[in-house]
Amino acid sequence: MAKPPVIPVRFYDLPGGSEPVRDWLKEMDRDDRRVIGEDISVVEFGWPIGMPTCRPLGDGLWEVRSNLSGGRIARVIFAINAGRMVLLHGFIKTTQKTPKADLELARKRKKDLNR
Repeated sequence: MAKPPVIPVRFYDLPGGSEPVRDWLKEMDRDDRRVIGEDISVVEFGWPIGMPTCRPLGDGLWEVRSNLSGGRIARVIFAINAGRMVLLHGFIKTTQKTPKADLELARKRKKDLNR
């Protein structure tokens, strides 16, 4: 029998029903989706987990860290809400520091979780 996740994953959904992180993943090629999915699964089944897969960002936000082919880096920002890992925002990282706009968007979505 399969071991249940420690913190089940769900996608953040907008009021209209779309799921931004799921949509972002669908735009990626199969290999990139696989790598990111495996990293999310490591967190889902191994929580709490630290570096190099997961890192706290403050304000109750965490990031799943994925290394893609070609030296690209992907991040999925999540929060824990009602015992679930809610995927708030995903992006390809192009700078050393997480861009402020990406953090702000994740913070806004986290506030919306209790709507």
